[in-house]
Amino acid sequence: MLAKTGVQFLGLSLRLTRVRPGVSQLYKWQQQLQQPTQTAAGEASPSPLWFQQTRDYAKGKDRKKEKGGKGKPVKVEINEQQLRELINLDSLNAQMEKSVAQMKHDFIKNLSLRSTSGAIDTLRIKVDGAEHELQELAQISRKNPKTIIVNMIAFPQTIPDVLRAIEKSGMNLNPQQDGTTLFIPIPKVTKEHREHLSKNAKAMFIKYRDAIRDIQNAQIRKLKNKSDIAKDDAFAAQTQVTAIADKFIAEADKLLASKQKELLGDA
Repeated sequence: MLAKTGVQFLGLSLRLTRVRPGVSQLYKWQQQLQQPTQTAAGEASPSPLWFQQTRDYAKGKDRKKEKGGKGKPVKVEINEQQLRELINLDSLNAQMEKSVAQMKHDFIKNLSLRSTSGAIDTLRIKVDGAEHELQELAQISRKNPKTIIVNMIAFPQTIPDVLRAIEKSGMNLNPQQDGTTLFIPIPKVTKEHREHLSKNAKAMFIKYRDAIRDIQNAQIRKLKNKSDIAKDDAFAAQTQVTAIADKFIAEADKLLASKQKELLGDA
């Protein structure tokens, strides 16, 4: 029985050897493939192409270099001609530019080291959904170089709105109410006052930065809802719209840095 089993295993082994060559046989074949063969002209032909194939993988550092380096923003080219075919580019630029211009205007008018009655005069007051300048609602005068008087006798019901607007103006003013009259002391130029104005400048920047992002997102939503353009074209346009918004935000950021430097001075 054991002898018969041994013969069976020997036969199986021989069959496997014919089907699957051993390591020594593979080595011989490899040597033959690596040796150049002679052509009819006597020239040596190269070894088979598939035998020479290798696969190279970029290392982590190389991949980062190819992508422009870690943390480096990818530059997006703005193709205005193609973009105009998909969106109202002039309107988009105008809206974002208006936000930057308004921020610059607010910086000049509301964030000076010494508040003036002129800044108070044109302060925007929101009353029942409509906006009015303070000088339309009150009589504004200067009692002395250190105090501004706002007489609200004509529209006393708007006093809470006026107080709220002054508080949100960023001018670091603390009005005192006496009946229908507001007395607004002009703060001294101290280190704390400078720092407070600088923080208000940052808050204004964030407000207008978010406004620019809102314009960007509204335009991107419109592009996504367009069914008559290819997805690749829509995506490319969205990327360019974001790049345009980034450009205006960078401009606003430079204005912020300049204003904070002016406000803080040597403090």
